[in-house]
Formats: sequence, structure tokens, C-alpha cells
Amino acid sequence: MDTALFTANNVWMMICTALVFFMHMGFSLLEVGLTRQKNTVNILFKNFFVITVGLLLYAIAGFNLMYPGFEEGATGFFKFAGWGIAPPENGMTAAYADGGYTWWTDFLFQGMFAATAATIISGAVAERIKLEAFMLLAVLYVGIVYPIVGSWQWGGGFLSSWGFYDFAGSTLVHSVGGWAALVTIYFLGARAGKYNSDGTANPIFGHNMPLAAGGVLILWLGWFGFNGGSVLSADPAATSLVLVTTSLAAAAGGIAATVFSHILYKNYDLTMFMNGVLGGLVAITAGADQMSTGEAMIVGVIGGMIVVLAIALLEKLKLDDPVGAIAVHLFAGMWGTLAVGIFGDMAGFDQFMTQLAGVGIVGAFCVTSALIFVLIVKAVVGLRVSKEHEVGGLDDAEHGMSAYADFSVSKK
Repeated sequence: MDTALFTANNVWMMICTALVFFMHMGFSLLEVGLTRQKNTVNILFKNFFVITVGLLLYAIAGFNLMYPGFEEGATGFFKFAGWGIAPPENGMTAAYADGGYTWWTDFLFQGMFAATAATIISGAVAERIKLEAFMLLAVLYVGIVYPIVGSWQWGGGFLSSWGFYDFAGSTLVHSVGGWAALVTIYFLGARAGKYNSDGTANPIFGHNMPLAAGGVLILWLGWFGFNGGSVLSADPAATSLVLVTTSLAAAAGGIAATVFSHILYKNYDLTMFMNGVLGGLVAITAGADQMSTGEAMIVGVIGGMIVVLAIALLEKLKLDDPVGAIAVHLFAGMWGTLAVGIFGDMAGFDQFMTQLAGVGIVGAFCVTSALIFVLIVKAVVGLRVSKEHEVGGLDDAEHGMSAYADFSVSKK
């Protein structure tokens, strides 16, 4: 391969790596903005933790658990290639990955994905989980579950051999985090004051909508790296198509969620608009390279509407998700994965059934794993802070500081 092409491919992948890293700023701002100011430091601390521990765990074991090198004819369910990281022979040349990038770029790009699953959990459990409980859950889930599930598809495991397709992670990243979030909030319970004795819900408004809106726009920008980098080279035709389908699905998801929410609730809800955009992004992630522009918009529209319905369903079930993470990442992620079998280059009944089987198997594994981990954590350190600490705010109780000067909160 021409040296200039190899360099261009690798530079593009490094830019995409930086964009995926920047998404963690988006997650942080979105989560901060949609929750109360008394928990701001706690949320920022958790987001720093998932980035740092996610990269370290991925270097220590995750990368070799996710890409273990399954032998031909193996079951493709589990294999571990060993501790630590080191480039293989020719790993820094065009002989690696068809000249798309070097081995180190491969590790870092994939490592940035690893922390995202724990970030999804962080938003759903905000404002009432013990910090130690969250950190332990993040270590277990990111260190074990995420790379094992990733190995089944991206690592050449059994889902890949079946023909399952997930371009950039609607299931392998987003629903993996969404399932864990769902299990955790079931055991954690709702925030104090969220639900009345008759089951009706009280709105608990976030304290800074500009921060939340900025977070969503940063996430949209970061998705150009998340999906664009998943082309695994700087191929002009493939990357440009992916960026277009990604943007159109996001736009369609936002508009659809806004209109649908207005029909149901007679208001123009900014949080629904923002989560609709994110729902469109998550939905298109599984098949961004397979869709036409029209199909991408349809996927986004349905993804946005699913987010609105999923938020209503969770409230009906009295499951409290302060930022809508489960509706966006789990429900829209499942839809986007199934959409690969309905639209685009891979559409057909057989492909749809393969996608459906993959969604079901990943869901069963994630729910079972999350259930075991949550019960272990609950027994070891407990899950939930005391009512006094919840009312007073986790910033003071867990960190002894406030995000804002001269801020105080009522202890009533």
C-alpha cells in the first residue's frame, strides 16, 4: 500500500479517536444539565472515573478479551489472549488491518468505546447511587461484560459467523450499557419524591438546560468519529455516506420526537427533542454504512418516536431514569439493530431473524451478568445512599464540595 494512503487512513482514525473521547464531555454535560445542581460534582467524578478506569481495564485485559483470536471452527464464545498490550509483528505497518490504521491506533480507538457502556449506566442511576457501588459496577461490567460481548461480533466470535451485523455498536455498545442500567435502577429504586403513592410521577427538573443542550450537540459531533471511524479507514465513499446517514437520522429523530411528544403532551419539550436526536444517532449506528438517505431518515424517525414511548413506559413502571439513558441507548439501540434486517444492503427475513437472535442473546447475557454484579455489589457495599444524603445532595455527602460557589441546599 502507498505510504501516503496508509498515513491518511491512520490520521483519520486518530481524529475519530479524539472525537469519541470528546463524546465523554458531551455525556458529562448532558447528565449534569438534566439533574440537580447538588449532585454535579458527583456526576463529573463518575464520568472521569469511567474514562480513566475504562482505558486502564482495556489495556490490562479488555482488548485481549475482545480480540482474542478465535481459531477456525471454535465456538467463538470466550477466549482470552493474555494480560497487557503489545503490538504484534507488522502491527505498525500497512500489513496490519489492510492498511487502515496501526495496532496502537486500533487499541486506542476501541478503548474509547469501552468506557461508553459505563457512562450510559451513570446517567440512569444518577442522584441516588453510592459512589463506591457505581465504581465497582463499572469495573466489573466494563472489564468483563463489554469485551466478551464485543468479541462475539467484532472479535470474530459466533455472532459474526452467524452473519449478525452491528456496524458501530447499537447493540454491542449502546444496548450493552442500557441493559445494565435497566437492571441497576430496578434494584436501586426511584429518587425520593419522584413517584406518589398512587403511582403518578412528579417531574424533577434538571438545573441547567444550556449545559444539557451543549452536551447533546457535542455528542452529535462526536458521533462523526464514533460512526465515521467504524469504517476503519479514510475511504472517501464509505466515510462520507456514513456521516450523511448519521446526521440525517439524528435530525429526523429529533423532529419526530418533538412532534410526537407534542401530539401526546401538548407541549414542546426540549428534553424530548434532545433525546430524540440521540435516539436517531443510536438507531443508525448499527447500519450507518448500509442505509440510503431515505432509509436513514426512516430509522431516525422511528428511533425518535421509540424514545418518547420508552420514557413513558419506564414512568408507568415506576423506573426512574433521570436523563432518559435507557430509552435512548437500549430501546433505540435494539430498534436500530433490527432495522439492519429491514432496510439497506442486508435487508431480508433471514437477516432480520439473525439480528433478532443477536439482540436476544446479548440482552439475556447482559441482564444475567448485571443481575449477578448488582447483587454482589449490594451485598458488599450497598447500592443506595441514605435519604439524608440524597436530600442534601451527593456533592456534599460523597465529596465534601460544591460545584457552585455559595450554593446550599435545604435539608428538609
